[in-house]
Amino acid sequence: MSVKIYRLDFKTLWNSEYTIFVNQLATIILRYAPDALHLTKAFGRVTAFLPMLAKIKAQELSNEISARLQELDAERDTLITALAAQVKTMGRLSMPSVAPHVIVLNHFFDTHGRDIATANYNSETKRIIDLLADYNVKPDVQAAAAALNLTLLFEQLRSVNTQFDGLFMQRTSEIAAIEKVNARAIRSEADKALTAFFEAFEFCSSEYDDLDYTTPANEVNDLVARYKTQLKARATRRNTGKDVSAEKPIAQ
Repeated sequence: MSVKIYRLDFKTLWNSEYTIFVNQLATIILRYAPDALHLTKAFGRVTAFLPMLAKIKAQELSNEISARLQELDAERDTLITALAAQVKTMGRLSMPSVAPHVIVLNHFFDTHGRDIATANYNSETKRIIDLLADYNVKPDVQAAAAALNLTLLFEQLRSVNTQFDGLFMQRTSEIAAIEKVNARAIRSEADKALTAFFEAFEFCSSEYDDLDYTTPANEVNDLVARYKTQLKARATRRNTGKDVSAEKPIAQ
């Protein structure tokens, strides 16, 4: 019985989604023995891309880590700037009770420098670590921070810098092992293999009436339909002005 395979606009899939989709498609087809369905050659052309798609996935993960590092770096820059600015603001007030604390914290920031937020990744991490280590051993600085309601900001700075440091080291250790690949070129060729496979699937279903192509076709079509639904919803969110770049990839 002749079947029809739904088509998906592969270009709308993010790199991470593309890799997942092809793996899910392969899992479905393998359950139905592609050789028995006379699809060995067409399916083999698709699965031949799986190792390269795995490299795209690894590269994409590295890119995601880099994006997260940028977010954490921006947050710690904001915290450092906010701490110094708040001390400066409090110093302008005619409040004798806060004046001694302003003096302590101004001296503290002068000692460590007020340009920390402009340093490069490694330098900024080290300087914040040194600043917080000094903060930990100086009760007068801690008391001044508490008096000016800045303790929470110091603790958030510690948390964010620790996250940044750990993630940066993770990326450094992983990036050396990641082979740079041309994701666009690989996907372009994989698209052709996928399209050819779908066409072969439909052709064989019309040639071999005694074989069951309907069952695997239904599973493939269900998979494609779920992706199309989520991609349509994403397009709607994008058209209404929402930032969809930060959303989790479609994983089905």
